[in-house]
Amino acid sequence: MKSAAVEAGPGDCYIPIMAEKRPKRPRDPAQLAKLIVDIATGEVEDREPTPEEQGKNAAAVALGRRGGLRGGKARAQALTPEQRREAAKKAVAARWRKSGDKA
Repeated sequence: MKSAAVEAGPGDCYIPIMAEKRPKRPRDPAQLAKLIVDIATGEVEDREPTPEEQGKNAAAVALGRRGGLRGGKARAQALTPEQRREAAKKAVAARWRKSGDKA
């Protein structure tokens, strides 16, 4: 798992960047043992399905990811400073509402 250190006063904080997605394993020891045997014998594959296996077009998946990587910067350039300010205020209000539920 990747992480980033952020200065937080006297020490550093550990912030996970992105958790690696793993398939869920059964909590019951007997079921877990059966799953391990099934994986070892080849009855069950221990990997994520490809986009084609999920019924998705690989070209569309790649295009969507590429668009997602560019989207925020392009949107920020298209907005006026006033529009950016309003969006930021709305985001801050949403974060405060969300954090108020936890306390």
